Amino acid sequence: MVDPVSDQPAGPDGMGIYIALGSNLGDREATIHAALRDLEEKVDIRVVRCSTLHETEPVGGPAGQGPYLNAVAQLDTGLSPRELLARLLEIERRHGRRRDVPNGPRTLDLDLLLFGGRVIDEDGLTVPHPRMWQRPFVMQPLEEICDAVTLAEQRRGR
Repeated sequence: MVDPVSDQPAGPDGMGIYIALGSNLGDREATIHAALRDLEEKVDIRVVRCSTLHETEPVGGPAGQGPYLNAVAQLDTGLSPRELLARLLEIERRHGRRRDVPNGPRTLDLDLLLFGGRVIDEDGLTVPHPRMWQRPFVMQPLEEICDAVTLAEQRRGR
């Protein structure tokens, strides 16, 4: 299915599937690019397009963290939301992601933002991402690659 606004593949409900990528440890840019390649290592995920990289200060967490590089990518996949989340977590682990300090520094952070027009509230999986609307480091790159109408429909929970 193709999104009529962007002429890009759409998610299961006619809207795109979007993830956020972030890093503030190590070679941040190389890690984000490697994660994008890792997403496509199996034939069941295709990166449709990606925003530019945005450098931002950390939000919350321990003092003294370095700045983040953030981006948003649109995906095309036949995976379910839960399967996609599992793949994102697997890629984070592969890149050394540790979860021992809440909002702490990280080599790689991958968040499932939107999955078509779906609203999901399950244990360990909430879509749309519950805090994305308040995070400029998510919304600015997302708005580069996702039209405002789609975002407004998602925010209303269609």
